Amino acid sequence: MLHWFEPGKFPLYLAPMAGFTDMGFRTLCKEMGADVLVSEFVLADAVVRGDFKVWNQIQFSDSQRPMGIQIFGSEPEIMARAAEKIVRRLQPDFIDLNFGCPARKVTCKNAGSSLLRDLPLLAAICKSVVEAVPDYPVTAKIRIGWDDDSLVAVEVGQWIESVGIRALAIHGRTRMQGYRGDANWEIIHRTAQAVSIPVIGNGSRQNGYDVRALRSEFGVSGLMVGRAALGNPWIFSQIKAEIRDGQPNTPIPTLEDRWEAVLRYAGIMRRHYAHLPPRALLGKLKPRLVVFFKEFKGARKVRDRLSRLDRLEGLLELKNTKAR
Repeated sequence: MLHWFEPGKFPLYLAPMAGFTDMGFRTLCKEMGADVLVSEFVLADAVVRGDFKVWNQIQFSDSQRPMGIQIFGSEPEIMARAAEKIVRRLQPDFIDLNFGCPARKVTCKNAGSSLLRDLPLLAAICKSVVEAVPDYPVTAKIRIGWDDDSLVAVEVGQWIESVGIRALAIHGRTRMQGYRGDANWEIIHRTAQAVSIPVIGNGSRQNGYDVRALRSEFGVSGLMVGRAALGNPWIFSQIKAEIRDGQPNTPIPTLEDRWEAVLRYAGIMRRHYAHLPPRALLGKLKPRLVVFFKEFKGARKVRDRLSRLDRLEGLLELKNTKAR
């Protein structure tokens, strides 16, 4: 058993989100209570080619462990070679396989959630990666199916368990559903009952589900938080309080808390991307910074001013203006 699923534990995962689950955001979420982190997904072919940007993207610090690197692709051999290279170079705690991304640029390559329509290939990829890195756990993330007429989560769970996958995260929506509507936790529950490996539930956390009910009624071994964490790394400490006490009892982050998080995040990213020109770094970070400023009076004004920044040093100046 993976040590973060030992008896009495209910790990909170930070979901892998392209463009957001970077070195800085992972650090903040870990400090706020996330138990397990997963990198942004990277294309297996790019890993095999030795793409510098990809390696920079998936680097992590020891303080972020347990840490998984998520890869995607459609060729078992390439996925296996990518996993081998990552294990040799980074020694993550696990390799995670993406079978859930709904983006067209991924599914058109027969990768991500597209593989939910080709279960033999999906299982072959799992088997190939498991055999390539026998000393490292391999996990997977899926959606419940391609569409409402092909809800295959239970079948997928049984297939991948049979070839050695050690844990399964399930986003409770179909690929065609995207991020619309509610997540189907009943299918997540049925999958958890059908397999002996840990199942991590994901989806609709922002709708205010009772986390203790998710644990007791739906049989999941952990919870994965995605979009609800964007700009809100404090959610992990809030969920832990909810699990412990039955209700969130941690203070809502103040504007000062948000600014402290943003400045810390920017500092981490500046060091991590020291090779980038300042303007390029600022352009990369702006979409990741604005998500911290929402749902409070004056948030739009802060976002507007942030969008007009022309240098990263301007963050501190903006924090200190009366226009906050």
